[in-house]
Amino acid sequence: MKAILLALVSLVMLSGCATIVGSETQSVRIDSRPQGASVVIQDETGRAVAQGRTPFTVTLAKSDGSYFGKKRFRVMLEAPGYVPQTLGLEGQANLWYSVGNIPLLGVPGWLVVDPYNGGMYTLKPESLLVTLNPVGARGG
Repeated sequence: MKAILLALVSLVMLSGCATIVGSETQSVRIDSRPQGASVVIQDETGRAVAQGRTPFTVTLAKSDGSYFGKKRFRVMLEAPGYVPQTLGLEGQANLWYSVGNIPLLGVPGWLVVDPYNGGMYTLKPESLLVTLNPVGARGG
């Protein structure tokens, strides 16, 4: 009886597969053609969280720590003589969260553990390669 109880408690304590396997942050590579463009990354509140020049690799949080609090980012690139571009990055539930909790009966991981941790998300796209268009250029 004690062994069964211990096994059940272990299953509940270990559920949250995405939290165990994943991480709270993710590296995202940002590059441009031409290289050397200025990059500013803002979170969903409009706060600048990173800046640099392409090619640029940044480590971003995937969750804000609230219940199902996935992060969203705005990536802004600009270079003299080129049209500025703005792209989005957004957390999406990953495979570890979607199916990784099934062997552990799911519910604690899906609804209690993983929703507070960024490990359940993957920022998409995982890398950006942006072609900047010259000012005044016509599309073909």
